[in-house]
Amino acid sequence: MNPGADRDARPAGHPGRRTARAYGIAAAFLVVAVLGSALVGAADLNPLATVTALLDRIPFVDLHSSLSPLDRAVLYQIRMPRIVLGALVGGLLSLAGAGYQGVFRNPLVDSGLLGASAGAGLGATVAIVYLGGAGPSAVPVAAFVGALAGVAVAYAAGAVGGPGTATLLLAGLAVGMFLTAIQTFVLQRSAQDIQQVYSWLLGSLATAGWGQVGEILPYTAVSTLVVLLHGRHLDVLSVGDEEARSLGLHPGRIRLLVVSACALAAATAVAVSGLIGFVGIIVPHAVRRLAGTSYRVVLPLSLLFGAGFLVLADTLARTVLAPGELPIGVVTALVGSPVFIWILRGTRSVHT
Repeated sequence: MNPGADRDARPAGHPGRRTARAYGIAAAFLVVAVLGSALVGAADLNPLATVTALLDRIPFVDLHSSLSPLDRAVLYQIRMPRIVLGALVGGLLSLAGAGYQGVFRNPLVDSGLLGASAGAGLGATVAIVYLGGAGPSAVPVAAFVGALAGVAVAYAAGAVGGPGTATLLLAGLAVGMFLTAIQTFVLQRSAQDIQQVYSWLLGSLATAGWGQVGEILPYTAVSTLVVLLHGRHLDVLSVGDEEARSLGLHPGRIRLLVVSACALAAATAVAVSGLIGFVGIIVPHAVRRLAGTSYRVVLPLSLLFGAGFLVLADTLARTVLAPGELPIGVVTALVGSPVFIWILRGTRSVHT
């Protein structure tokens, strides 16, 4: 008997060496991203004292840090809320992208193709133009509602058009273009708000605080749990609906649950960060090249790698032009475009 053949015969997603190594790399990447972001900024924090202060916040760990009260305030009240919020946003966008790709069996799909981004953009635009006096929470709430509404309309339109993922995807594209047209019309009637709208559309974590982290945690937990629990179902759907039905699954019901959870994840992310592109496409692509195609592995790894990726992108956004800031969406596009081309090139070489 050939042991190598036995290893090759293991089902996709088996927690073998490749998967364990991928989880190790993902965890290390996230830790390095968080520590690097915590240490980089206008205030020069002592690296050892900063690491000690962060470890001291772990339950049952009692360490003494030499950070001054001012440095502690910089670390805990300015940098860490932004890091944590960036990690949550990056993880949610990557998880939503991977989930959508599983539903549509298309690695080029993300939340922008199903009406979420267009709905969020329209909601934020309406809030900025017409609800300026409603308080600072008006824009994120409107973006959140708009993203969910965009996906709901797209899903309803796709269902009317007939069964199938292709119909749903086309409906999402149509709804997205329609909502974008309405947004353009609103902007044309209120030119003085264009700069503020486009600042939001390009994405930023500059106003991050612990309050925002607490507000999105419930939605993050629910959407993440639902998507991760459907990893095995997405693996079954990848071989076809008939095979899924033969195993007692309901493809339509699974798609509805996963699309709804991914819509909630994407809406939660864009509500606090604005529109940030490329994360939901390039991160799952990279994960598949590292760990295989099983969604039981791709989904949690996308969550971890996406978190680290956006933390690093935000670190670049706030330091490259310091004391000014680049929109984080510009950074992810500049970094993501060549990476995406490299991934596509590597994928082509694998198949040829």
